[in-house]
Amino acid sequence: MYLGVDEAGKGPALGPMVSAAVVAAPASLPADADDSKRIAPARREEMAAALRDDPDVAVGVARVEPAEIDRPDTDMNTLTVRGQARAVRDALADLPADVAEPVSVVADAGDTSEERFAERLARFVAEGSDDGRSDGALPAVDVTAAHGADADDPVVGAASVVAKAARDRRMAAIDAAYPEYDDLGSGYPSDPATRAFLREYVAETGNLPDCARRSWATCDDVLAAAEQSALDEF
Repeated sequence: MYLGVDEAGKGPALGPMVSAAVVAAPASLPADADDSKRIAPARREEMAAALRDDPDVAVGVARVEPAEIDRPDTDMNTLTVRGQARAVRDALADLPADVAEPVSVVADAGDTSEERFAERLARFVAEGSDDGRSDGALPAVDVTAAHGADADDPVVGAASVVAKAARDRRMAAIDAAYPEYDDLGSGYPSDPATRAFLREYVAETGNLPDCARRSWATCDDVLAAAEQSALDEF
C-alpha cells in the first residue's frame, strides 16, 4: 500500500486546479484505474465515488482557486507542488496512527525535473501549512515523482480520476452560478463555449467573472478585445 498523487485543471482559464491523493493497495483498485483523460466522464465519477466510499482506501482532495493562482508572488510549478502537498496531507490524516513510516508517495511530476519536484513535494508535506509551521502529527513520507505516472501507476491513476471528477463537479457548480449564460464549457482556453462565455460576460459587465484566472492570456485577450470594441463604437 502506498500513496499516489496527481492534479487536474492546471491549464484552464476558469475554475480551480484540483489535486487528489489516494492511499491504496494496487490490487484493491478498479481494474480500469488509469490516467483520467483515458476514462469517460461517467465512469470517472463512478470510480471516484467508489474510491471515496471504500473503507480500505484513504482519499485527500485540495483545491487551488483562481485568486491564489493569480497571485503575483507565485508560479504554476509552486502551486502544483502546494496543491499536491495539501492533498497528500489530507489523505495522510485518514491513516491509522500506527501506520509504518515513511509512507511511500508516488507523484505525477509537475516540473521538468522529476527529482526537483519530488524534493519540493516532500518538503512542502513536511512543512505543513503554507506559512511554514510544522505539524508532527502526520507520518513521514518518502517521495518519488515521474512524468506520466498517472498512466503508468494505478494508484496515481486513481488519484488522477479523483482529481478530475472533483474538478468536474466544481465546474458544474460554477456553471450553475451563472444561469443567465448558456454554458461555461470545460474552462479550457481551446473550448469555444468557454471563450464565448468570457466574451459575453465581459461585454455585459466590463469585467471578468470571479471564476476566471485573470492572469491567463485568454482573459487578457478578452478584456483587450472588449476595450477595443468599445473604442471603435465610440
